[in-house]
Amino acid sequence: MLRFQRPHANTLRQRLEEPVRWLNIVAGPRRVGKTTMVGSVLGELASDRRRYISADQTGARPLSPSLDLSSGAIQQDTYASVGAKTDAAWLIRQWQEARVLANRAEAPYVLAIDEVQKVPRWSETVKGLWDADRAAGLEMHVVLLGSSPLLVQHGLGESLMGRFELIRMGHWSYAEMHVAFGLGLDEYIYFGGYPEPVASGLFRDEARWRGYVAGSLIEPSIDQDILAMERVDRPALLKQLFWLGCGYSGQILALDNMAQNLREKNEGIEAHTGTLAKYLDLLGKAGLVAGLQKYSGSMLRRRTSSPKLLAQNNALMAVAGGYDFATAKADRSYWGRMVENAVGAHLYNSGDPAMLAYWRKGKMEVDFVLSRGQRVTAIEVKSGSRERSMPGLNAFAATYPGSNRLVVGEGGVSLVEFLSQPTEHWLSPP
Repeated sequence: MLRFQRPHANTLRQRLEEPVRWLNIVAGPRRVGKTTMVGSVLGELASDRRRYISADQTGARPLSPSLDLSSGAIQQDTYASVGAKTDAAWLIRQWQEARVLANRAEAPYVLAIDEVQKVPRWSETVKGLWDADRAAGLEMHVVLLGSSPLLVQHGLGESLMGRFELIRMGHWSYAEMHVAFGLGLDEYIYFGGYPEPVASGLFRDEARWRGYVAGSLIEPSIDQDILAMERVDRPALLKQLFWLGCGYSGQILALDNMAQNLREKNEGIEAHTGTLAKYLDLLGKAGLVAGLQKYSGSMLRRRTSSPKLLAQNNALMAVAGGYDFATAKADRSYWGRMVENAVGAHLYNSGDPAMLAYWRKGKMEVDFVLSRGQRVTAIEVKSGSRERSMPGLNAFAATYPGSNRLVVGEGGVSLVEFLSQPTEHWLSPP
């Protein structure tokens, strides 16, 4: 039976068919299908042309090296056994074994390494091994998978600069969830784009669904993808900021207001704006809550603006909001915020996050602004709960002549159509 594949599979498949030039990095938030995607592509290759290893110590070595795609999951050729020391020596040993097999293969070989960020100083080790392979002319593709976008920040920017291509996997879009699982639009707006609880039907039991999202998605993302990779002196504050960000998602909130809010909820807490800015940046890179900056011709002013909070998956907003599905839909104001957040999350996940901002001047405001060079599109979201004129679009156009204006929802592009196209589609023509 053919299974749904995200478009990233075609990207990786094409790169593995090309001559070996760069490392292939697959990075993104937890549980978005990185391992499954790589497994499906590797499963198309003969067993003597690929090797899959994982640095995850919670795994177990299977009885035979195989790729079982019948369930959409990959069985590891080699897992780090529980308690094994996945250090540089382990990585070197695995890589050297793959080299032997690559030299025997009649076609380019593929080595995939999952959870690579769990190997201390992995980037320096990979750099030495990769450079040696290039000097030797070894035809071996290398695919590195990481559980967090923070993988890019740790090592790729310095040790491996110029040696890799990135495949960024964001949260699942509405179109993907609808095609793969038949999820309806309203269900997507509330339950978001996490595939596993939808595919299993768990989301039909909202209490269990909330527990799963909180315990199996949110907590590991914070504890294992942020706290294990970054120095965070006040982890409790970071977690409180996460819940605050989800609760105020879609709203513009100055850092000093966030600090005041946290102090009021937690007597005696000290929440400095500099610390909050750093923690919000980490939450954004981990695929949880982003802080969009105000669009401005001045990059300095953009960086010092009050952030617009954005939950990158609507499930996060729903869990933090305290509404059940029916109550959320009945509250027109809250549902309008969820619709706006779904639009913003789609723009963030299906394109370059650096392209996305908001705009405000006095009382005039535009929900989202896409920009790349001279190409600018101002986007206003209009749901049934937001029956109002939108002078912000006209004010933005007057301030930035030549920009494109787009209304999503009532009187404009339908929400289904908008959520079915990637961010690049909505950027104004050159």
